Amino acid sequence: MINLTVNGRAVALDAEPDMPLLWAVREELQLTGTKFGCGAAQCGACTMHVAGAPVRSCLMPVSAVQGPVTTIEGLANDKVGQAVQAAWVAHDVAQCGYCQSGQVMSATALLKANKKPTDAQIDEAMAGNICRCGTYPRIRAAIHAAAAALA
Repeated sequence: MINLTVNGRAVALDAEPDMPLLWAVREELQLTGTKFGCGAAQCGACTMHVAGAPVRSCLMPVSAVQGPVTTIEGLANDKVGQAVQAAWVAHDVAQCGYCQSGQVMSATALLKANKKPTDAQIDEAMAGNICRCGTYPRIRAAIHAAAAALA
């Protein structure tokens, strides 16, 4: 058994130690908001927070998790996450929507660490998140709007 805290809830998973966190959360806990993209930690679709930091869950073994895990579902009661999600809607960021949970998780982590990021800081923080629809200008605008709403 592997014991974790996911979205504020203690869970015990009957999972192999090398099972990626993504699959443990999706298959064992039925939290399917986090997406599988590339399987190589390159696209960002699988981004979750572990101990408050964004991680690519597709390659992180569940046994290596140190600290609480937050998924996109866990942002429902998170002030910063709510502001980011509201800005995403207001700026019509999503097109296909596939990458959005990872984008929102990365943006939330950025704004928790930097309350007023510059364009360059946003670009750097979001560089590991690929949007095949190319909504990068709207993503940047939404992050600035979320930062302003939180100020």
